Amino acid sequence: MSARKRRVVVIGAGAAGSMAAIFAAAPEVETLLLERTPDGGRKILISGGGRCNILPSRSDESRFVTDSSRNTLKKMLRSWPLSEQIAFFEHEAGVPLSLEEESGKLFPASSRARDVRDALFTLARRRGVELVTNTLVTGLSREENVWRVERASGPRIDADAVVMATGGLSIPKSGSDGSGIEILRRLGHVVHATYPALTPLTAPASGLSHLAGVSLPVTVTARDETRSAAATGGFLFTHQGYSGPAILDVSHVAVRSLQEGSPARLSVQWTPHGEGEWTAALRPEGARTVAGALRGKLPDRLAAAIADLSDVDPSRPLSRLLREERVRLVHQLTRGELPWSGHEGYAKAEVTGGGVSLAEVDPRTMESRRCPGLFLCGEALDAFGPIGGHNFQWAWSTGRAAGLGSAHARADLETRGERG
Repeated sequence: MSARKRRVVVIGAGAAGSMAAIFAAAPEVETLLLERTPDGGRKILISGGGRCNILPSRSDESRFVTDSSRNTLKKMLRSWPLSEQIAFFEHEAGVPLSLEEESGKLFPASSRARDVRDALFTLARRRGVELVTNTLVTGLSREENVWRVERASGPRIDADAVVMATGGLSIPKSGSDGSGIEILRRLGHVVHATYPALTPLTAPASGLSHLAGVSLPVTVTARDETRSAAATGGFLFTHQGYSGPAILDVSHVAVRSLQEGSPARLSVQWTPHGEGEWTAALRPEGARTVAGALRGKLPDRLAAAIADLSDVDPSRPLSRLLREERVRLVHQLTRGELPWSGHEGYAKAEVTGGGVSLAEVDPRTMESRRCPGLFLCGEALDAFGPIGGHNFQWAWSTGRAAGLGSAHARADLETRGERG
């Protein structure tokens, strides 16, 4: 009699889940990929403005955020080197990549996010994965070495191993609402407090709403009593406040400071020029005015706003600029405070901060240290990276490790029990 196939159930057909299913699939493994939405991979489809920033061109572990062990985080990221991920997409998934030189981001050469999602699903099916959509998992339990996967509709599914790739709470319209994290909490896992990360900040009463639409590269720093983060990149004034990569990459400090009742201070350097360069640029030069000096390096509307914030008449000739006025201008230009009052929450957050402690999983296999045969990956874990493909890198790395771990897990079941 031939040996029975082991069954692996992967819950969540997003980036981490689809990758986990691909690497769990094997001739001796029956792999089911369960997805609560009618299609799956919705965050892939909307990422990068519909282009899907698959990966960064350079890995940067130092920019990942976690309340868990950074050493463990590094082990998880390094389990699948960036060069091997690139080769996987181009040669196994059949998705040629293109480097955007200015940003250092890798996109599919077609600039179509759908091509990425479809290629992953196609590869999964080719390896024997069965995708089951419109399936909401409501609970997990382990009985006599069998995992029982309960569904909102339909019979339960029994499995030898389960991969949880249910995501976090960000962008709930994509199908992630944190229910997977709650299931893991009920199973006894330590879960660090969750919060919206990589989310726009709001400033309805800042007096800067008239700058909506103005964009430029800046350096933003967020600092509270215990944390700080700085980022250089695009910045956009919105009708509600601020967005763009530089803001998103420091927003976690602002969000957490607000949760803790001690709002962080945001400061901004509007150009690459430091104090010395701006001091020199504001020295008398013929009939040149303050406005003329500022507009040479800043958008016109922002130049006027900075002069106003500095309480300096923009029409004043530089030859008549008082020392204290020059000091105020230089301060606003290089480290001026950016007023803010809130954030746009999970609805606009790129990722979820916090989640299951990395100490709860084996970094080699992503198997739960509390629940044998249960594997965790992706956004449900306590780690996220900056804008620029780093969070997909995390999803691909941890998803692959969880898939391989689940496929190679040795279940000592004598019977499968009732199958769903």
